[in-house]
Amino acid sequence: MPAYPLGAPCWVDAMFPDLDAAKSFYSELFGWTYTEGSAEFGGYTQAFADGKAVAAVVPQMSGMEEQPPAWSLYLAAPDIEATAAGIKENGGTVVMDPMQVGEFGSMVVAQDPGGVFFSVWQAGAHQGFEKVNEPGAFCWAEVTTRDPDAADAFFPAVFGYNAQRIPDETIDFTVWDLGEDPVLGRFKMTEDFPPEVPSYINIYFVVDDCDAAVETVQRLGGEVHIGPMGSPFGRFASVTDPQGAAFSVIDVATMEGDMPDLG
Repeated sequence: MPAYPLGAPCWVDAMFPDLDAAKSFYSELFGWTYTEGSAEFGGYTQAFADGKAVAAVVPQMSGMEEQPPAWSLYLAAPDIEATAAGIKENGGTVVMDPMQVGEFGSMVVAQDPGGVFFSVWQAGAHQGFEKVNEPGAFCWAEVTTRDPDAADAFFPAVFGYNAQRIPDETIDFTVWDLGEDPVLGRFKMTEDFPPEVPSYINIYFVVDDCDAAVETVQRLGGEVHIGPMGSPFGRFASVTDPQGAAFSVIDVATMEGDMPDLG
């Protein structure tokens, strides 16, 4: 795939205390296959759907036992030093300074002013996703936050997003784009979210059949928190895997209701 522009979602990964269990779960759910993890890079293991790189799973590092498993979204940055500076200038926190990852690229780990963790990737040999918007692959992500005002100010300032509010009084939802199609959403957490759930980025993976995927999640020991339910974007459900990493599954071919007017 071509190089991703500034602010475009370009990769996802997650760290697990039981890597083999994670590989087994996602293999059965999405049909993923894997490379052998490289010891040089901490056992970092790429996942593939139909031979195309779509994600990575990582064994938990020493000293991070208290960190719960979570999917991390990477946003592309042609100049990672400039983006790291922009994060700080706009009230965010750089948790991990720009770090070279061999020939593959450079990364930053950061938080927005409301505490949402995300990562930034400047591509080298690894551009990012080799496939999106197809079964087993990433298709969408939402900054799911208790502080929407902070997110609305921060992310467009750092990544150049245009913002369009969904005209629906029942939810507080904004779509960010880079001049063409939407690339990222921002959702205000409601009272339905338990208070112990922090602000986070919800990652969506495509499936052929949302209801069947939910049954697989439950059979393998995961939990379902929302759905399955219909939407104009597809039939989806929000779930956690058996180790507690949250994500969503969506059947983008099964749509329900009218598409919102984004002007």
